[in-house]
Amino acid sequence: MPPNPLAPAWLALPPDANALAPGLWPANASRTALGELEIGGVSASALVAEFGTPLYVVDEADARSRASELLRVFETEFARIGGEVHVYYAGKAFLSIEIARWMLDAGLNIDVCTTGELAVALAAGADPARLGYHGNNKSLAEIDEAARVRIGSLVIDSEIEIARVAAAAARHGVVLNVRLRVNSGVHASTHEFLATSHEDQKFGVVLGDAARLVALIRAEKSLRFIGLHCHIGSQIFGADGFAESASRLLAVHADLLDGGPVPELNLGGGFGIAYTNADTPTPIGELAARLADIVSAECTRRGIPIPTVAFEPGRVIIGPAGATLYEVGTTKPVDVSGDTRLYVSVDGGMSDNVRPALYGADYSVRLANRVSSADPVLVRLAGKHCESGDIVVSADYLPGDVAPGDLVAVPATGAYCWSLANNYNYLGRAPVVAVSGGQARVLVRGETIADLLARDAGWGHDQRVDTTNNSGSTTAHDGGTTR
Repeated sequence: MPPNPLAPAWLALPPDANALAPGLWPANASRTALGELEIGGVSASALVAEFGTPLYVVDEADARSRASELLRVFETEFARIGGEVHVYYAGKAFLSIEIARWMLDAGLNIDVCTTGELAVALAAGADPARLGYHGNNKSLAEIDEAARVRIGSLVIDSEIEIARVAAAAARHGVVLNVRLRVNSGVHASTHEFLATSHEDQKFGVVLGDAARLVALIRAEKSLRFIGLHCHIGSQIFGADGFAESASRLLAVHADLLDGGPVPELNLGGGFGIAYTNADTPTPIGELAARLADIVSAECTRRGIPIPTVAFEPGRVIIGPAGATLYEVGTTKPVDVSGDTRLYVSVDGGMSDNVRPALYGADYSVRLANRVSSADPVLVRLAGKHCESGDIVVSADYLPGDVAPGDLVAVPATGAYCWSLANNYNYLGRAPVVAVSGGQARVLVRGETIADLLARDAGWGHDQRVDTTNNSGSTTAHDGGTTR
């Protein structure tokens, strides 16, 4: 059968609309003999029976493996050129106490950008020396707390922060390691809202101001300048942008050596992953080798020592390890100029995955509780919120007999889905469970209506309330073990 004319050019008609495309799904996802989706040895229907929908599912073994393998690859490549690396897990991608522990166990440091994220990392048992602190508008209280716990490093994002950070460090009797975030001017090939190193945006300072600002930092006795920091964007494929940014930064880095030591260079993160079959992310080994080569070549050309190089990946570690389960509520064929698109509405939406509404992010979808031999049809997976832009998957193919009551799964939702979750339309945020070896356990419990009302000052706490979950079912959202 021909592809639907309403499908975007990048979306191919699949030979099998049940197949789990390699690279999109958690490493331990597969179909059972009965055709049901299974992640970490736990079936989709068993997960939903215990925890309800929507439900974030994280393949624990996959997440741990990705973290340790990324660190191994970067350490190997930089050891090859005689250098060292520090890898910080970008907590903004998804941070919970257990996730933080997984990253620490794998040998990664953790990057945080609020007092809340800091509290989670510390609750996980992190040594503050293994934490980095980001943010373009850190409050005085946040800066003070970072200094109080003796954070391992803090990123100066604007000139005004220099005095603030220096005062907090002096007040607590510490010398804080600080980096200066600069914009290299490299424009990442990504959505405008994800490109973070062009000049006209909120993060960092222009590269031409670096020498003056570093001099101000060095003049503060309570601060120790350790290097420049630059993050060119997110969801980036290819190494060219990173290589060009590294080259520009090292030119300034070399000049800064005249005024004192510059032991590190932080090149940020932003490594892309696959969300659809059309995505071709650069393998981590290729990125690490290319970046090591450019750092080595630039340092040799300028006659300077190779600094310790830091990176801050998040999405590439936790994104592919996650998937979200939904239950189909309604299906609605819509005629568009003589062609048909099937709207499949689920019991979540922009409250559990706002990325499509924020910047048109594309995702994929598959039936989770069964397989079907029905011909594939073009679907748009829609949420239940009162917004026409509440779309979870803009375009994919599902078997044409998809129906109310079916379970569907959206892969690659481990990053920036739970962390951006919200309570629009007064829906509680969905739970997160980890699966491994045929077992499931709660990482973050889901919110009930009672949880939401408890924050409303107008609610009398002696009032009784139905505490059903997001979808209105009575399935518990907070615990247990599934086989």
